[in-house]
Amino acid sequence: MSSSYLPATTDSLAQALEAKTPSEAISILYRTLDDPSSFSEALRIKEQAISNLSDLLRQENRAADLQKLLTQLRPFFSLIPKAKTAKIVRGIVDAVVKIPGTSDLQISLCKEIVQWTRAEKRTFLRQRIEARLAALLMESKEYSEALTLLSGLIKEVRRLDDKLLLVEIVLLESKLHFSLRNLPKAKAALTAARTAANAIYVPPAQQGSIDLQSGILHAEEKDYKTAYSYFFEAFEAFNALEDPQAIYSLKYMLLSKIMVSQADDVAGIISSAKVGLQYQGPELDAMKAVADAYSKRSLKLFEIALRNFKAQLEEDPIVPRHLSSLYDTLLEQNLCRLIEPFSRVEIAHIAELIELPADHVEKKSSQMILNKKFAGTLDQGAGCLIIFEDPKIDAIYPTTLDTVANMGKVVDSIYVRSAKIMV
Repeated sequence: MSSSYLPATTDSLAQALEAKTPSEAISILYRTLDDPSSFSEALRIKEQAISNLSDLLRQENRAADLQKLLTQLRPFFSLIPKAKTAKIVRGIVDAVVKIPGTSDLQISLCKEIVQWTRAEKRTFLRQRIEARLAALLMESKEYSEALTLLSGLIKEVRRLDDKLLLVEIVLLESKLHFSLRNLPKAKAALTAARTAANAIYVPPAQQGSIDLQSGILHAEEKDYKTAYSYFFEAFEAFNALEDPQAIYSLKYMLLSKIMVSQADDVAGIISSAKVGLQYQGPELDAMKAVADAYSKRSLKLFEIALRNFKAQLEEDPIVPRHLSSLYDTLLEQNLCRLIEPFSRVEIAHIAELIELPADHVEKKSSQMILNKKFAGTLDQGAGCLIIFEDPKIDAIYPTTLDTVANMGKVVDSIYVRSAKIMV
């Protein structure tokens, strides 16, 4: 901060707005905050100056200066109500979040704020910053620390009966357990979030997050029709708010369509008025390429899509698990179609037809034989696949089993009657 200060007045704010460069405006705002005046109008002007300064520092990507600003403002926080302090602190944290490549700084900033709030006994603010810290730790894959933090926070918030914050942190717990592949606990946490949400008014963005997580968990259980419904609800909520998560909800909607063999609907959804005008880009292009490959039953097009859209498909936290299953299904369908005319065929020939490495085809064929997808055996010495005719099931066996089952029922009935007679 500068040694000379400017008075905390609207003229100082106007002077900052008229500054020729962002650096000059930042300097003016810092000097305005140096004003020692503490009457109500000066405090109001300083609050506005802090808001303007945060925006400018964010635009200039000066995350470290935002962190220092929070420390410098601590004497000022003792002059204003706690609710306004919480609003300013969360606003500065949000500004840091919008600066790319600041994950580590965000974590250290949140930890610093948590220590300060504990010392100042600002419980309301601390709980919200701890929730933010848990989310950041989860993104950094520090799952153990995030889970420990959330466990204590949930118990504390339940005692205080702050249902809105409880919804937020229990939903975060569900996401954390999902990241750890603990689906039962993820579902239990989501159910707790829904229960808490039913008792209060939940903001649309929060409701969209609940629906999105519900869709993800249903998709994980292969219930893609229900998942599609939840993704659609999430998309509607995020689209109305112009939230960036809308594109991901839409992406998972298209994935659900492909997984239930309705890939032909993907192009129609993408070209619709609501989607086509707002959400064009690599995320939707990736799903369109996958849908096209699935419609044409082409493994080659599928692999090209995976190669061309690696960031959107393989690096997505949700999509790869489902595409792996889709790829296996597509590969099995293609192999069954190709080997159907043969009773004995070289693996190299099948690999050439399907345009895949021979060892990959051999491995998949042996797996399909073990899973009884078709009857056959591998002659590795000759490099051939021998396909047997489907064994005919003798109708007498199921009939005999039914007869034995019926006789068992008759014997049980006779036993019950004889027991009654004996009594």
